[in-house]
Amino acid sequence: MRRLVFLSLFTVLAFSFGGPEIRAASPAHEGAGPLAPHFSDAEKADLQRISTYLNSVRSVQGRFLQIGGDGRQELGNFYLKKPGRVRFEYQKPNPNLIIADGATVAVQNADLHTTDRYPLGKSPLQLLLSDNIDLSNDSRISAVKHEEGALSMTARDTMGRITLSFADSGTSLELRQWEVVDAQGSHTKIVVNEMREAADIPPGLFVIQDLSPFKKSGR
Repeated sequence: MRRLVFLSLFTVLAFSFGGPEIRAASPAHEGAGPLAPHFSDAEKADLQRISTYLNSVRSVQGRFLQIGGDGRQELGNFYLKKPGRVRFEYQKPNPNLIIADGATVAVQNADLHTTDRYPLGKSPLQLLLSDNIDLSNDSRISAVKHEEGALSMTARDTMGRITLSFADSGTSLELRQWEVVDAQGSHTKIVVNEMREAADIPPGLFVIQDLSPFKKSGR
């Protein structure tokens, strides 16, 4: 379950925020880098628009809905502050909490009193939390799709594939959701709601504090 939580939110939103639909890597390509497709000038322009939008996201908060492949739904709140910091709080009774403090991503389970740590630099989330994103030169991008009022892009690697979807007014973009398919074929969708700028996010929200089984018993 902790692995699913980590993949669904960080393979970020992208990208890991996070964030794109992802196809499982075939055995023939395991361990190999993704193949970069040829993009048209229009598709490159769309990727640049997405890059510009993601670079403009500096300090935001909102709510998210996570939908698993079995239809199970989980709600929660998220906070993001560049560079490198994000927090995903699941609504109870889900015991999971995910925090990135600029260097490390931690997945915590309050029921099990566990804290699993991952290097942020090796997480897809690093792309979303970076200051200078340039998707037009990223070999992980495998597809770009432009429809009336919507724009999406897909990235893939050996962990799977992720599709980020944006509302497109023609002059501006807004992140709406991302869908992840991991290497085992598990599907997870994250829908973003009520995302807004928030310059006053408390720094303490991005501090990782290891959980201890002794704190609950008072020892």
